[in-house]
Amino acid sequence: MTDRLYHDPDLVQFYDIENAAGADFEYCRRFASGARSVLDLGCGTGQLAAALADGRVVAGVDPAGAMLEVARARRNGDKVDWVEADARSVRLGRGFDLVVLTGHAFQVFLTPDDQAAVLSTIAAHLKPGGRFIFDTRNPAGREWLEWTPELSKRSIDHPRWGAVEAWNDVRRDAATGVVTYTTCYRIPDGRELLSAESRIAFPEKEKLAVLLDEAGLYVERWLGDWEGRPYVATSPEIIPIGGLRHALDAAP
Repeated sequence: MTDRLYHDPDLVQFYDIENAAGADFEYCRRFASGARSVLDLGCGTGQLAAALADGRVVAGVDPAGAMLEVARARRNGDKVDWVEADARSVRLGRGFDLVVLTGHAFQVFLTPDDQAAVLSTIAAHLKPGGRFIFDTRNPAGREWLEWTPELSKRSIDHPRWGAVEAWNDVRRDAATGVVTYTTCYRIPDGRELLSAESRIAFPEKEKLAVLLDEAGLYVERWLGDWEGRPYVATSPEIIPIGGLRHALDAAP
């Protein structure tokens, strides 16, 4: 199903307000310092891809045209090859020094088959010696428990509408582990309520490790947050960094 949070222009305008460049942005900027080419899968509104475009070849892939419209209008937006496509199936026919998938975009792929397809896309676009990095929330942290209306209520300073009331609601399927959350924005004076329902998965590290191996990828290290700390069972994030296994095997 199409997620209105990313495909509806009225909702997309809130994305950058709620997702300002943070620790993941800064870590990936530093991580990309030696890369001459970067593929940003699930690039969204293009914050990272555009920031990396000076002096290197960058492609940004996202299935949401409304997000890519914002990306194209950014500074350096004309320097990025924006591609409207699904990360599970896109094939650009070229390799990159670095493939990134941040902002917890990996979690929108709900099944092991979908997750395996995305990892195959990463493998298909890595040059020999190239590296990948992506993030997914650690299910042990049960972060979804904070996404209730009471705990998530917030005020957002919108450039056109002023103070916009926002909140989330959430439910979790215990059988699949898939979390469904609703995002709501009430325009001032109660004139309009914008909302969207989103679904995300919380894969465990052990299962993710198997999928990575099956995709022909190896992990050189696991981070537990974007400050660079090693992964432990209580880490908020699961962040694998690695490359193509056959390239590792071929190394002298």
